Amino acid sequence: MIGIIGAGAMGEVFVAGFLRQGIGPDRLVIAEKREGRARELVERYGVRVVTPAEAAGECATILLLVKPQDVASVLGEIQPVLADGTVVISLAAGVRLATLESALPGVAVVRAMPNTPALVDLGITAISPGTSCTTEQAAYVEGLLSAVGPVVRVSEDLQDAVTATSGSGPAYVFLLIEAMVAAAVDLGLPADIARDLVRTTVVGAATMAAQPTADVGVLRQQVTSPGGTTAAALAVFEAEGFPRIVGAAMTAARDRGRELGA
Repeated sequence: MIGIIGAGAMGEVFVAGFLRQGIGPDRLVIAEKREGRARELVERYGVRVVTPAEAAGECATILLLVKPQDVASVLGEIQPVLADGTVVISLAAGVRLATLESALPGVAVVRAMPNTPALVDLGITAISPGTSCTTEQAAYVEGLLSAVGPVVRVSEDLQDAVTATSGSGPAYVFLLIEAMVAAAVDLGLPADIARDLVRTTVVGAATMAAQPTADVGVLRQQVTSPGGTTAAALAVFEAEGFPRIVGAAMTAARDRGRELGA
């Protein structure tokens, strides 16, 4: 049995992903304190709603998707009833393995950071297994979370960098899309056409960059004719310090993650 504690948007992503992977609804339970939300997921997926303690008592795998400030109370509720061999996967941003392992001594704990493209099966998740997690358990978690996209393993000291890169990264792309659409409208394009042009361009460029042999530097050069329109645009990006801005933004996200974890 798999228990999902905290069935918000990301919790639902994993419910749907597990079902698509052939895990039946009879093998999934959710713990969700909002009654209306719980009813919605029961009607949509046929899963069962339980309390966090009930989930911990009957499930061999627990996914913790509550807000970081709620983690301590949930851990206190589930710790007394966890069965031997249970794997607890925490997707709570900024919550350290040390915190989890202190509350759940001897339990196999894995810290994970997914991102929102998991909503369309295009997410990526970085995991960091804890000290009590065996090689087999880590491999199991990797396979389980791959239901919504690729999984990579990193040491925990890199999790804040992961958050700054893939966790927060979709927002950077959305900001770029917003800015490009606004600029296209300023250039005279109708808003609906501007949105279609920008969205399709971003999806197409990302698809090209995702090819196994792709080199984004080469791809950029292929679009950039000397003295042409693209070169003129990229010169402005360079003059305005675009790489520096991106680096500073990601560093700020990394540093904030450290502060939240502390």
